[in-house]
Amino acid sequence: MTSPKPFLSDNAAPVHPNVWEAMRAADQADNPYDGDALSARLDEHFSDLFGRECSAEWIATGTAANCLALATMVQPHGGVVCHEEAHIEVDEGGAPGFYLHGAKLMLAAGEGAKLTADGIAALIDPIRDDVHQVQAHAIAITQASEYGTTYSSEELAALKEFAAVRKLGLHMDGARFANAAANAGDSAREAARAASGPVDSLAFGFIKNGGMGAEAVVLFDQSQADLVRYCRKRAGHLQCKGRYLAAQILAMLEGDLWLANASHANTAAAEIARACGDRLMHAVEANELFVRLTEAERETLRAQHFAFYDWGADAARFVTAWNTRDEDASALAKAIAAL
Repeated sequence: MTSPKPFLSDNAAPVHPNVWEAMRAADQADNPYDGDALSARLDEHFSDLFGRECSAEWIATGTAANCLALATMVQPHGGVVCHEEAHIEVDEGGAPGFYLHGAKLMLAAGEGAKLTADGIAALIDPIRDDVHQVQAHAIAITQASEYGTTYSSEELAALKEFAAVRKLGLHMDGARFANAAANAGDSAREAARAASGPVDSLAFGFIKNGGMGAEAVVLFDQSQADLVRYCRKRAGHLQCKGRYLAAQILAMLEGDLWLANASHANTAAAEIARACGDRLMHAVEANELFVRLTEAERETLRAQHFAFYDWGADAARFVTAWNTRDEDASALAKAIAAL
């Protein structure tokens, strides 16, 4: 049988061998919870990567990482401004409302699933400053966005300036942060700094990029970090054997594996994008492609064993991953060009 050519999701990609090896090396006695030697190294590694002091806490899922970070910024009577297509609105099953004890998601529009200061202002400026209406407490952006577009360092700086003036926290959902960083710069440090900008907190995704079950909540304010530790325990996410999560993250950071993996996925996506021409619905700046295809065209591709998701009635989504084979990316590019 012909094996499928997988472009469904980077969530379906296998665990990178380096991560398995790191977990095996961590398989010995150490202090429980986050008191082990590996967890103690996270702050230093992330501070070096981002070029400013920060605290990093491991967490098992991206959903929890986003919600716990936002819980440090938002009171239950407040709101979080996010894009109307944001993952926290569309794909997290109401988790923000659960973790934030009823705080409201306030939905804004924006091209490519990105927010702008003007778009946020249009949403929150009409809100009266009184107890009868929900007040915004924070902004949540996604890097790379839900449509595979990325924020430039200039766009991030403008959002931070706006947030500072309005006294709003600024959180970044970085489920595909590595792919955004790979699109932003050359060295790992430069790429990380350019892609993160001056945000207050970041959910740094590793699972889509070769991890097994570990993400990092990176906090650039120590008071936030202290609060997240309590929130993590209360939410049931303080794992007894945290060294296995820390081991995964460190394995991805060491030797800049996180950036190399994402660069490979981005390169594969770029090759496919070149074959799509005006079929592309959004710029391809990470590892996702949204492509206009009729039902018949989608069936033609599936008959050639390409696996992907439909995206509405006349489009499809393709996602490349750290392990996407060069020959599969080339084959998909040729198949789309031949339609």
